[in-house]
Amino acid sequence: MSQQRPAVAVLVGSLRKESINKKLAHALERIAGDRAEFHRIEIGGLPLYDQDFDSDYPAACKRLKDEIKACDAVLFVTPEYNRSVPGVLKNAIDIASRPWGTNSFAGKPGAVTGTSAGAMSTALAQQHLRNICVFLDVPLLQQPEAFVRYKEGLFAEDGRVTDESVAKFLGNFVDKYLEWMKRFVS
Repeated sequence: MSQQRPAVAVLVGSLRKESINKKLAHALERIAGDRAEFHRIEIGGLPLYDQDFDSDYPAACKRLKDEIKACDAVLFVTPEYNRSVPGVLKNAIDIASRPWGTNSFAGKPGAVTGTSAGAMSTALAQQHLRNICVFLDVPLLQQPEAFVRYKEGLFAEDGRVTDESVAKFLGNFVDKYLEWMKRFVS
């Protein structure tokens, strides 16, 4: 890895203002500290993907593609909706990976995580996202898998993780992800 910090495109699959997945993304950024630059990529307000605009992408779609292309790596932080990836995240992925031959994700080292109060957290959504990433040519960190079970108060206002065992686990996840990036980012 170069002396510069790697730039990580962070896509959070929730638009809700008080999203616990946005809080998780903030916590991961805090844990990484000055070892990486996290760039939250805005996915709200995008039009639904339509192949008709492949020849002339709308400005919001071009912005999305350009912001992802400008980063060295990608981090997906996803809730689980109906045992899968939220539509807003899938739409953003479809836009950023199209038209054929202009995939903004290709070759970028990635990682997947998410939080939910459910017993399985976001395990199924993450598995679906992993399947998508294979096609996108995103080499993913395989271990540790990071299914974070949310409990009220897990994240402090400043982004700190309040549960010591979860903080330690997430610290290990970030360390492994940053190590993983070194294989791809120079």
